[in-house]
Amino acid sequence: MPAIGKKLPALRGTTGDGNELKLSDYRGQWLVVYFYPKDSTPGCTNEARDFRDLHDAFQRRHAQVIGVSRDSPKSHANFATKQELPFPLISDADEAWCRAFDVIHEKVLYGKRHLGIVRSTFLIDPDGKLAAEWRGVKVPGHAQAVLDAIPVA
Repeated sequence: MPAIGKKLPALRGTTGDGNELKLSDYRGQWLVVYFYPKDSTPGCTNEARDFRDLHDAFQRRHAQVIGVSRDSPKSHANFATKQELPFPLISDADEAWCRAFDVIHEKVLYGKRHLGIVRSTFLIDPDGKLAAEWRGVKVPGHAQAVLDAIPVA
């Protein structure tokens, strides 16, 4: 797991449109990487909409947004289209991104234990170093808090 101020590992993934995306593609700008449990669920939909609605404000701060979950590229494509998301979603079926950011933990749902993605967000600076992290995120107001953490250019 990367520590604040440390460079991130070289990660790559497939987006909903089938393209490959690499973390290194975003050097020179701020990058928000948010992890969420599942496409088209209420909390995840609200979180995606919040980042979507603030997209122009992120752009003004020279920041890009990437969403990551274990859903398939097809699921991501459908979700992104339905929610009109202006940013890519990474399919992390092999959990490489999730392991690199240590976001898979035991969770309890309806009394049953399972391993799942803990809603988390990471802010990466233009040099590719971890600048801030939010773990165990509650959706309301979160996207705005992330935006507020990015310096005004």
